[in-house]
Amino acid sequence: MSLRRTPAASGRGSASRAHPPAPATVATPATRGIPDATVARLPVYLRALTALAEEATATVSSEELAGAAGVNSSKLRKDLSYLGSYGTRGVGYDVDYLVYQISRELGLMQAWPIVIVGVGNLGHALANYGGFASRGFGVAALFDADPCVVDTLVHDIRVRPMEDIEAVIGGLGTTIGVIATPPAAAQVVCERLVGAGVHSILNFAPVVLTVPSGVDVRRVDLSIELQILAFHEQRKSTV
Repeated sequence: MSLRRTPAASGRGSASRAHPPAPATVATPATRGIPDATVARLPVYLRALTALAEEATATVSSEELAGAAGVNSSKLRKDLSYLGSYGTRGVGYDVDYLVYQISRELGLMQAWPIVIVGVGNLGHALANYGGFASRGFGVAALFDADPCVVDTLVHDIRVRPMEDIEAVIGGLGTTIGVIATPPAAAQVVCERLVGAGVHSILNFAPVVLTVPSGVDVRRVDLSIELQILAFHEQRKSTV
């Protein structure tokens, strides 16, 4: 599909402005399944689209959006077809509407309070990361086992002791937790989070967590990513 990318008319270009209602022909999330691989790429598309919206770009071709997201255009078109979005030949995808569609699919039409357990160097950095709030994820509580860290303020949030986990999470109704503890503590922390009502966990500890059915875990291991890069660098040096 060869599509055009054109600048928006005056007054457009903000991804935060009110989005148009979804047309009746677009399936709702409950009526269709989306492959996990596609779900993993949707945030990448959203990031590229948000940048385009901030530049007041009205429409974008599948080739241009695919290039910005680092995928091929046929894969992108197939991914977006799961959302009921096919673009318009000769015009392209409407940037703002596609931002709305993907945001809705990812559950970003509402705010998601999160809790972080482990306020060492990594946890501290995560608590101060402004990108969470700009995407609808507000850090609601911080927890740590170190008495020297408890009761300190990080980004105006008081670090609470571990024994407060159940009471605080129960009061907040939070369902998303972040684990930034040493590996030895991660499984115990995971079990306490799940017991308190957390159903989704982002795990930065370099350990595989065991969780019951119905709990989703995403693992972020920076050392593994660096090792993969080291592999590629080694291969380059031997060519």
